[in-house]
Amino acid sequence: MVQKLDQKLPVANEYLLLSGGVREGVVDLDLDELNVYARGTDYDMDFTLLVPALKLHDRNQPVTLDMRHSALCHSWLSLRLFDEGTISKWKDCCTIADHINGATNYFFSPTKVADWFYDSISIVLSEIQKKPQRGMPKVEKVEKNGTIISIILGVGSSRMLYDIVPVVSFKGWPAVAQSWLMENHFWDGKITEEEVISGFYLVPACSYKGKKDNEWRLSFARSEVQLKKCISGSLMQAYQACKAIIIKLLSRPKAISPYHLRSMMLWACDRLPASYLAQEDYAAHFLLGLIDDLQHCLVNKMCPNYFIPQCNMLEHLSEETVMLHARKLSSVRSDPAEHLRTAIEHVKAANRLTLKLQRRGSTTSIPSPQSDGGDPNQPDDRLAKKLQQLVTENPGKSISVFINPDDVTRPHFRIDDKFF
Repeated sequence: MVQKLDQKLPVANEYLLLSGGVREGVVDLDLDELNVYARGTDYDMDFTLLVPALKLHDRNQPVTLDMRHSALCHSWLSLRLFDEGTISKWKDCCTIADHINGATNYFFSPTKVADWFYDSISIVLSEIQKKPQRGMPKVEKVEKNGTIISIILGVGSSRMLYDIVPVVSFKGWPAVAQSWLMENHFWDGKITEEEVISGFYLVPACSYKGKKDNEWRLSFARSEVQLKKCISGSLMQAYQACKAIIIKLLSRPKAISPYHLRSMMLWACDRLPASYLAQEDYAAHFLLGLIDDLQHCLVNKMCPNYFIPQCNMLEHLSEETVMLHARKLSSVRSDPAEHLRTAIEHVKAANRLTLKLQRRGSTTSIPSPQSDGGDPNQPDDRLAKKLQQLVTENPGKSISVFINPDDVTRPHFRIDDKFF
């Protein structure tokens, strides 16, 4: 529906839906500007949706980006790479600079794109509420958090948080990450290189001293989905446990994000023997190892980006912040079981709150015109349960959903090459 407003978005688009919100570290984005949402109180399930505003598809050669004005892992994006029609559509979302040959150079602006996207989504949601359709979820909250649009939807008796991120999508691989492909990695022989380097994104986030209006950050979210297939279940358990412990403990002042922890886990996979990582009953060992790795990275102010190792994601931290968080981590390391029990109790409390709200037959939502008598929750519940069943029964598989904007009540699912 946003695409139909002004035809800015590509007609044929490919969206990446990730399990877990931006606050969970599924994408390398800055968390400073995000409002705090609590599972159980505000939502029951969370997702991140990457929406390509522009697409560049060229697999034949490495993608060269304009990094002259940016820190490592970041880039400006000139629309000179695109045709005149694209420039005409998007120039109101650009900053302007004069090129050395006298021509006007339009730079795609992440902040202006995010402003346009939020305005467009607001218009669409307003139209939906004027003309409710059966099967449409209830809109409970819409907020702009920096360059991210956070929407909470009521689907049956569940509340789903979607962090929607406008991105630039590329097929192929960036030239700045070419050297990474020459190294040995834990996923060698488990998945193909073509699966790992099928594409990357520019996401709307700038470096510590970067220019917010112009700078985008490289994201390898598509590759990370593939790499996750090669990580053992016990290591993933340890990662989730470590994330649950540190996600709030180290959030203020800003230093370590869940994405940093994810990067450390990938480096550990490269560093440690595969036979060791495959041990099914070593989750506790792996948890202690992740805490130790985290402490080491903090004290040394060194956390290389997994795909672009020359980019140190912690180099900007002050000594005061480092020492503060290092002391907190030392406390965790001295009694990790107690901290894990506390994290588990928080999850249980959130689940109890969710069940309590569901038993009341309503959510803490803003009334929506979609509530049109009858029992609108029943078909929504069936769809939600079907989605949950598909995800549970197909771990590690690629699940695509095809939706006709003119009839949202009939989605079609594809799991790898099978259609449902």
